[in-house]
Amino acid sequence: MKWFFLLLAIFLLPAKAESMKIGSKRFTESYILGEVLVRAAGGAVHRPGLGNTGILYAALKSGSIDLYPEYTGTIAKEILKLEGSPDLAALNRALAPLGLGAAVPLGFNNSYALAMREERAQALGIRSLSDLARSSGLKLGLSQEFIGRADGWPGLKSAYGIPFAAPSGLDHGLAYEAIAAGKIDVMDVYTTDAKIERFQLRVLQDDRKFFPRYDAVLLYRLDVPQRFPEAWAKLQKLERRIDEATMIRLNAAAELQGRSFAEAAALLDSNSPATAPRTFLKVLFGPDFWRLTSEHLVLVLVSLAAGIAVGVPLGILSQKVKAMTQVVLGVVGVIQTIPSLALFAFLIALLGMIGTLPALIALFLYALLPIVRGTHAGLEAVGKGMRQAALALGLTPGERLRRIEIPLALPFILAGIKTSAVINVGTATIAAFVGAGGYGERIVSGLALNDNATLLAGAIPAAALALIVQGAFEFGERRFGWMARAGGRL
Repeated sequence: MKWFFLLLAIFLLPAKAESMKIGSKRFTESYILGEVLVRAAGGAVHRPGLGNTGILYAALKSGSIDLYPEYTGTIAKEILKLEGSPDLAALNRALAPLGLGAAVPLGFNNSYALAMREERAQALGIRSLSDLARSSGLKLGLSQEFIGRADGWPGLKSAYGIPFAAPSGLDHGLAYEAIAAGKIDVMDVYTTDAKIERFQLRVLQDDRKFFPRYDAVLLYRLDVPQRFPEAWAKLQKLERRIDEATMIRLNAAAELQGRSFAEAAALLDSNSPATAPRTFLKVLFGPDFWRLTSEHLVLVLVSLAAGIAVGVPLGILSQKVKAMTQVVLGVVGVIQTIPSLALFAFLIALLGMIGTLPALIALFLYALLPIVRGTHAGLEAVGKGMRQAALALGLTPGERLRRIEIPLALPFILAGIKTSAVINVGTATIAAFVGAGGYGERIVSGLALNDNATLLAGAIPAAALALIVQGAFEFGERRFGWMARAGGRL
């Protein structure tokens, strides 16, 4: 099955000369740094917003990406599980057996911290994390990754003896709106976040020095300098070019001024004035519109074609072989209940790669249930009299199926395929979380920026495509319904 999808992907996607593949995480600064690296390298491919550290690290090891911007503290604590604060040389000694290296320090430290609204912190007399540990009754809103990291909430809670239980995870971009509205009292921040000043937050002092330094570097595969010597030489020129004030300025351009990540990255080489006012139509029909549309269509159509090729025979099997009915329907039903992100994560681990292939397999699996059930229900609906008439005519079982039962069952089969197609249009937006592109790429970016325009610029085309697909299949149902009635008169 894996090779089937690989061949389909290779057939449908145009072959290109090898380019350096640069990944980024799902928060503003990482998106911008990814664009900075693409601009510097020239001709590189950016796979934005792939997820958290675990997904980026897995993608790097598998060769799905060649490098991505990372932080020394994250490499030490989250990837290598090292104690203390190792320097870059120590990190490289530990990374070398993995075929990885860390290089090109960009020039700034972006540490984790906890923050509160200034007036709330002042009223409670909280200036440091030790003060927070002595407080009670506060509501925390922490990002999912911070809650799960050893150098995040678990270690911080232990180091300071903080009495609060671990809260439910909250998206980093949404947490700023929540703290501004007073719905939470404390959130985790990155110290180069532009919104700290905008929302008048007090960054709590790490008085016990729990957090290590998080100096921005490039985490790369050791063969990158040999495979892409010119691009690597260009990237090395970024060393020490971005200080903390510059990074905050770039983040502010995206989060506060409404610039795209690419426009924000371009400010590293220019202090250009603000761009023209941003309108929703400009965002909707931006330069990436047709690329995202083609990626989304590939995801939906390839997975749907595979679902039809496998689902219709499975539906026939479940109806013809009664011993297999509950087995087939049960298995495809259980697959449908698996959460999308959990299935994507499982497939990434199984295949050792991110991108189009795991997304296609996941969408194919989700496509099966409506098609299998539609085929099974259609064949079950064929009257006993029709089967007996076909038997009296001396038709073989294969001829009965092909000439009588399938034509009569076509409305049910087509309805199942339509349902599957519409579901897959929506589910394909989740594929952006594993670097497969599509309209979900805008939705992921919009979540990172808490930008409703970008969110809607991804959601509206996906909804429109679902309506177009549904309309096309309803037209097909009417046509094939006529064919089924004609088949029933044979």
